[in-house]
Amino acid sequence: MKNTFGTNISLTLYGESHGESIGAVLDGLPAGLAVDEKSVRRALELRRPAGEWSTARRERDEFSIESGVLNGHTTGTPVLIRIPNEDTRSKDYNATRTAARPGHADLTAEYKYGGFQDARGGGHFSGRITAGLVAAGAILRDALERKNILIATRIASVADVCDRPFENIEKDAAALKDKPFAVLDDTAGERMKAAILAAKAEGDSVGGVLETVVTGLPGGVGEPWFDSVESVLSHALFSIPAVKGVAFGDGFSLSSMRGSEANDEYFIENGKIVTRTRHNGGVTGGITDGMPVFFRVAIKPTPTISKQQRTVDFKTMEETTIAAKGRHDPCIVHRARIVADSVTALALCDLLTARYGTEWLK
Repeated sequence: MKNTFGTNISLTLYGESHGESIGAVLDGLPAGLAVDEKSVRRALELRRPAGEWSTARRERDEFSIESGVLNGHTTGTPVLIRIPNEDTRSKDYNATRTAARPGHADLTAEYKYGGFQDARGGGHFSGRITAGLVAAGAILRDALERKNILIATRIASVADVCDRPFENIEKDAAALKDKPFAVLDDTAGERMKAAILAAKAEGDSVGGVLETVVTGLPGGVGEPWFDSVESVLSHALFSIPAVKGVAFGDGFSLSSMRGSEANDEYFIENGKIVTRTRHNGGVTGGITDGMPVFFRVAIKPTPTISKQQRTVDFKTMEETTIAAKGRHDPCIVHRARIVADSVTALALCDLLTARYGTEWLK
């Protein structure tokens, strides 16, 4: 599927969870952009399952960049990244092929594709497809970092366990960079893992919230109305499976404040105009104000659970029950963190090149 929010840079995701391979085609990059395969590999490692709190499916994600890159730089033609699928167990889905799993896209896929969809492991709707997105996003994150624009995402909460908030933004962002379980308070992280394992022991799952900060963005990026920073980023973030909410700054909490509380007052600091609060998340009028951009993303509980649930067989049109078998994540919040970073990089690169041109990325 190709993204439709981009005007300069586009991303097409292809493949199915149990197909031969998955991957991405990244188009619109200028020729001569540096591509570091080590960064791609590290990003894929952060997305992969790790520990008892993740799925037992193990994929090596041995990717190959099959076009668009030569001698470590883009050629200006589309970049195709291919990732083979290896650890598939399609038989786990045979018995429930036509039973709509609650919370999954089985029924909506049937409505849209009329029975021709690949239903194994969720097919094209599977979170497995995000591996291609993460691989492409690593190239764009590197390009932004060379411009001193940094993206950092923390696990703000899992179930009812909360991490500490961002304090020293630069220091905290650096601490999160290579953490597989991206929290600022490791004690809270251990309590989150315990909450995940408790749900798993009951055949259930949990969700959570991610919080992202972007530093180094210049003021003036974004457009009023339809191509605002919030609308472009939200479009991208809602493409991540399981995302059910996006909020900038204080989000819904702003509705209960007075204007005197919600407004971010301006000051001069070291010759620059700054705000000392971040209630509006660094964006006003749809345009960046030069301060760090903050937003949060709500991730729903993994829909695949082994508890028995009521459903409908959409072929026989009979009510039935289902209890998922096979391998699944009791929580995907920690793995979704690098996916959020990746789609953020894609959206920001598109916004930035709309203002400065694609050659600016180099």
